[in-house]
Amino acid sequence: MNPRALDLSGYVVMPGLINAHDHLEFNLFPQLGRGPYANAGEWARDIYHPERSPVREHLRVPKAVRLRWGALKNLLSGVTTVCHHNPYERDVFNSGFPVRVVRRFAWAHSLEFAPDLQARFRKAAFSYPFVVHCAEGVDATARREVHTLDSMGVLDGRTVLIHGVGIKGEGVALMRQRGASLVWCPTSNAGMLGRTVSRAVLRSGIPIALATDSALSAPVDLLDELAAARRYLPAERVYEMASSAPARILRLSAAQRKGDWIAVRSEAPGQAQALLQGTIAMVVVAGRIRLISPELARQLPIAERRQFQLLHVEGRPPVLVDADVRGLRRAAAKHLGSTLRLAGKRILS
Repeated sequence: MNPRALDLSGYVVMPGLINAHDHLEFNLFPQLGRGPYANAGEWARDIYHPERSPVREHLRVPKAVRLRWGALKNLLSGVTTVCHHNPYERDVFNSGFPVRVVRRFAWAHSLEFAPDLQARFRKAAFSYPFVVHCAEGVDATARREVHTLDSMGVLDGRTVLIHGVGIKGEGVALMRQRGASLVWCPTSNAGMLGRTVSRAVLRSGIPIALATDSALSAPVDLLDELAAARRYLPAERVYEMASSAPARILRLSAAQRKGDWIAVRSEAPGQAQALLQGTIAMVVVAGRIRLISPELARQLPIAERRQFQLLHVEGRPPVLVDADVRGLRRAAAKHLGSTLRLAGKRILS
């Protein structure tokens, strides 16, 4: 059934959201670390002990299973496209994957953990954005990173900096001069570093997109981050950061998002207010329904309804998703036990 043929009276229809930064395979993990830390490197060295619990058990869950759970986290919050900051998993990110995963971009982890960062930038296609963690800290090292990237020739209109908490006045001016962009993950920043980017950065005119990071640093989905961002900025600006801004920053064409839209149950006027106050009732990716509320699903033919499985996570209404939820639960529970959490929210069914 064509999803456009459904009766959507009482729903606000809008383009699918874009999560500009996630590590999809880490969303079953608990939040790790006891911050605040001076920088992300200090946090990483503190939390990454693969021989110990809970990291040991979570890494035993097959990566493909963890990636699909990460996709479901995003689907639940109306996301149709995710920028996954790790290698592109060709065998997993196929037409059966619940959300689109950005493929046409280049990346490095960070100055500290990617000694080949400069080489990666030089090898990247000129039409691709180049995504890198930068200034993820509050110390002098973090504050210098924008300038370090510039001295390496890695700061220009293609460069997308993730986090940027340490960016100050001169760094802001340099980013504006070079045309670089920023991805903002406020809850991740607050949990790890005790603060996020300054209001001066948010008001600087630098292109900024909103994102979640993974559950390792922030037990949130994009709806949670929209609410967090609303404490700093007007609703319309927050909505832009999850829609048109990441599309421009990640250079996503209309063709790459064709047939992606969501329906939100809301009485609020306008898309921004509806998203912030309403409930995600349907998510359509490439013209295919990937998530639908039980109420809307009653309009579908019985044969179509059977392809969906129930997914209910704490703090969100139950929905039906086009994914093997039961199989994914079994695969994860084998290593983690029956109590599973997705981005910090208990999976109820």
